[in-house]
Amino acid sequence: MQYEHDLKLWWPHNEAMYVCLLVHYLTDKPEYETWFERIHARAFEHFPDKQCGDWFKYLHRDGAISVPLKGNAWAGPFHLSRMQLYVWQLLEQMTNPSRPCSHI
Repeated sequence: MQYEHDLKLWWPHNEAMYVCLLVHYLTDKPEYETWFERIHARAFEHFPDKQCGDWFKYLHRDGAISVPLKGNAWAGPFHLSRMQLYVWQLLEQMTNPSRPCSHI
């Protein structure tokens, strides 16, 4: 059985947050905003290391930390920082439509 069977990984949560907000922006369908808020709340409740910064990369389904690693050969800074930048830019665009959003 693959190791992911019981795990919640950081990067799908990062990508799901951004894509839900983007689809809400592009379609104006409120269910995507709701999904963004749900994923954001769960991810920011469980993944961040509140003492040392960064995110834990692997959680169990119940939100408990599976592995205390925050970096390894597959866990670089790409997904988290990209999601934060893109979500910030998209929220800026949504609140100020005259401001260009470069990544869309």
